[in-house]
Amino acid sequence: MTLLVVGVSHRTAPVSLLDRIALLDHAAEKLQVDLLGSQHVAESLVLSTCNRVEIYAEVSKFHGGVVDVTETLAKAAGVSREELTPHLYVRYEDRAVQHMFEVTSGLDSMVVGEQQILGQVRGALRSAQETATAGRSINDLAQAALRVGKRVHHDTGIDRAGASVVSVALHLAAERLGGTLVGRRALVVGAGAMSSLAAISLVREGVADVVIANRTHANGVRLAEQVGGKVIELGTLREHLAAVDILVSCTGSTGLVLTTAVLAGARGASTTPYVVVDLALPHDTEESLGDLPGVSRIDLASLADLPEAHASERDVELARGIVAEEVRAHLAVMAAQRVEPIVVSLRARADQVVDAELQRLRMRLPGLDDAAADEFARSLRRAVSTLMHTPTVRMKELASDPDGARYATALHRLFDLDPEAIEALTAADEAAPSPSDVTVVDPTYDDLLGGLS
Repeated sequence: MTLLVVGVSHRTAPVSLLDRIALLDHAAEKLQVDLLGSQHVAESLVLSTCNRVEIYAEVSKFHGGVVDVTETLAKAAGVSREELTPHLYVRYEDRAVQHMFEVTSGLDSMVVGEQQILGQVRGALRSAQETATAGRSINDLAQAALRVGKRVHHDTGIDRAGASVVSVALHLAAERLGGTLVGRRALVVGAGAMSSLAAISLVREGVADVVIANRTHANGVRLAEQVGGKVIELGTLREHLAAVDILVSCTGSTGLVLTTAVLAGARGASTTPYVVVDLALPHDTEESLGDLPGVSRIDLASLADLPEAHASERDVELARGIVAEEVRAHLAVMAAQRVEPIVVSLRARADQVVDAELQRLRMRLPGLDDAAADEFARSLRRAVSTLMHTPTVRMKELASDPDGARYATALHRLFDLDPEAIEALTAADEAAPSPSDVTVVDPTYDDLLGGLS
């Protein structure tokens, strides 16, 4: 089996495409399940955020797995494979592990070091567990990634520059409103994770009033109570637009929540500063809102190049060092798991020899009392276990060596072990692409597919 990631993000695709392929409602869960119905995918986890869609999969064949994942993603996103593939990136095995560790640590985020991604990865893992699409490999990878992400944030200052997309967006909004949000009136559309974070952050920044508009009234009430604000029906949004200075929207719904015509009608001839922060994918608001007098529109694309979105080089270097160390450790664990069938088979073979010898002893010495027989059995098993300890430990250590599979094969042949054990090891080796299948540095989709795309 081969660990694989196929994804598209703000680094490889325009916001317009990310808008179109955003997985809404329960689309990510359905995609995970659909992936397991394809020929080569055994496990799957879908990470869908405001600026990326990534599929982590355990596949039986590399090329077949990439094709299966790509076609299933294109179908779920409602775009053609030809339109999607120029923007895809593919990573496998060690590069897939490294990529997930970097993503979870915030190193690959639009705002480098943001912490929200930790919760998003945790949510993706929970979803994959609930849909029973994450097996041992994906579970181990995601759990390790969450631990690495926490370590990076704890041991470095990578998140000092910007804790989240929300904090950076609100900082920019404050600049557009004269340098501060203190005393301003805010309207938050949505009551999900991003909207909740925005509402809490607005209160911390000193806004005077917060109004929550949400499609599900009960969720809106819950958030309003949390931040000491009030809730309105989403259908009455137009009536409240002119009464605020800043509107933050992140609903994750299809269609526009706010159009230019509606805001223009609500503001009339006003030219007072007004900020619309759209953190949704697909967009909640019309892009031409920013053309209205006095109105500034901030979206995800406008945040990418801000100085606040970049952590210090030293902190990034420290974070990458931690990730590299953790990748090596995780790969060693993966390699040890890969030769586990050989190790188990070797121990089973040793137990068979011991059992046969004990049975032979009882037949030759029928008068041997039970206490003496038990003591002899313990001594024999202890001696064999001691002899087996070093070879099995060394086998796991050598598994991460480039010739680790050869050592395992040699051990299998020397001791005439269970054929199924070597078949499992051989299948794992055959699933991965050969070095000639890939380029060394950041291969493209076409490079990895050998022109099949």
